Amino acid sequence: MADRKVSVIAPARLHMGFIDLSGSLGRRFGSIGVALNEIATRLSIVKAAELNVTGPSAARALKCTQRLCKELNVSDQILIDIEAAIPEHVGLGSGTQMSLAIGSALNGFYNLGLTTRDIAKITHRGMRSGIGIGVFEQGGLVVDGGRGEQTITPPVVSHMDVPEQWRFILIFDQRGQGLHGEQEIKAFKELPVFSHKEAARLCYLLLMQGLPAIAEGNISLFGDVITQLQNSVGEHFASVQGGVFTSPEVAETMQWLEQQGAVAIGQTSWGPTGFCAVDNAQKADALIEALQDKFSCFNQLSFVSASARNSGGDVFITDDMSS
Repeated sequence: MADRKVSVIAPARLHMGFIDLSGSLGRRFGSIGVALNEIATRLSIVKAAELNVTGPSAARALKCTQRLCKELNVSDQILIDIEAAIPEHVGLGSGTQMSLAIGSALNGFYNLGLTTRDIAKITHRGMRSGIGIGVFEQGGLVVDGGRGEQTITPPVVSHMDVPEQWRFILIFDQRGQGLHGEQEIKAFKELPVFSHKEAARLCYLLLMQGLPAIAEGNISLFGDVITQLQNSVGEHFASVQGGVFTSPEVAETMQWLEQQGAVAIGQTSWGPTGFCAVDNAQKADALIEALQDKFSCFNQLSFVSASARNSGGDVFITDDMSS
């Protein structure tokens, strides 16, 4: 392995909401999400005299690497260089993608023959949502089937390509982070029971409107389904996150974007990042320029245009680094 280098790209994702938080049919959660092109964790691994991790989110990556090397019974005499990392705890799946990126790098470096699901199980990912695992495997739009009694990682029950011209506008609030870790576990325990009728309505909307709309490239109908799902789940989470949106400033910008014709209005995971969709890059760029002007007083906010990534994570193995 002395001359081997393994590089991994793990895409960020938008978590567009849970489908059945009640688990009334025996499967809890179930969720929908989309992989993104422009935001990703990128890292590489090479042989070294001792374990060293450099780059953004190095502390998190170091703990993950130590745990994985121990679990997999492989040497930790490696250097992990992180070129870019998904921002932590803002709703883009940073923890899952870091775990899958490092696990995939070790898998390629040591020829372990592991699948993405194997790595997710070892790193305890997919305990609620399977979106992060699904987008690493396949990219695109993913719907997972939630957790049943025998579930190890939530299965992907639908995978579709997103039209390449669509763009998602992301609104970041630099001041805060969404719930995570023990706070997230506590919040789920404190939530009220989710209505069985509402879960059934969301499932029907997604199956008979949202997914066909993706197949036919109908962004308005798709966006309406996502907005309804987000409003329903956001209101359910409001008691533990302070409102439908975690950030009041993000909420204000999202309301304005909806008035300008943007669709799929929502917050990814626990936020504070908000998102919406428009049908082309020019419209996204124009709206971001208008946002920067209109909401210049919200100097903690930033705006990004992103496209959907219709492929999963990438793993590149080079065995002769001198060539």
